[in-house]
Amino acid sequence: MAEQHSPLEQFEIKTLAPIDIAGIDASFTNSALWMLIVVGAMSFFMIGGMRRAALVPGRWQTAVEMAYEFVAGMVRDNVGKDGKAYFPFIFTLFMFVLGANIAGMIPYSFTVTSHIAVTLAMALVVFIGVTLLGIVKHGFGFLKLFVPSGVPVPLYIIIVPIEVISYFTRPVSLSVRLFANMMAGHIMLKVFAGFVVSLGLAGGIIAPMAVLPFAFNIFLTALELLVAFLQAYVFAILSCIYLHDALHPAH
Repeated sequence: MAEQHSPLEQFEIKTLAPIDIAGIDASFTNSALWMLIVVGAMSFFMIGGMRRAALVPGRWQTAVEMAYEFVAGMVRDNVGKDGKAYFPFIFTLFMFVLGANIAGMIPYSFTVTSHIAVTLAMALVVFIGVTLLGIVKHGFGFLKLFVPSGVPVPLYIIIVPIEVISYFTRPVSLSVRLFANMMAGHIMLKVFAGFVVSLGLAGGIIAPMAVLPFAFNIFLTALELLVAFLQAYVFAILSCIYLHDALHPAH
């Protein structure tokens, strides 16, 4: 009888090299390993593609330039001219999330972005960064973000608390959206892969039915690749919108 594996087993953090620093567990894990792999792969993609930049680009250089122009356009359209200085951060964020999402599609890999600890850490960096930027650039003028213009004064009693709550839940929504989508998609892939194995091992007239979940898993894999890109895009574009609010707090 085939050994049964939980669909959640793929998200288990495993210690590869135990490290203890003053009683704090700083062990090197499979999650840390795949973060390094993603950073290395994305760095190789960017540096390798532009190492021999030519006036007539090849396929590799074209792919790099398309990624660059895509994010540059995103920053330009959602942040404005002031956003040019923050392009390296948004570009790095987008490429890391995209790389981590795609790396998670490789069999026996680890999906870094399927862990709320990772996505929340990135969301907090964005949230704290843009908040400090807004305060440094505008001082008390940053509070205009919570007071929409054109609203009757009596409604401020309702609107301002809603705006404040909405602002401080940004890192939660930003992190949960990415984490939940990646985890749900990978669980679905694992479940249907399990159906393929179970039906195939059943034998007899039931075995050919394994073709159905197998075909669906191919479709689901293609869908997950699309989701991997879309979630990286959503994370980056929302970061751009938050950055815009910090630079231009007046509604």
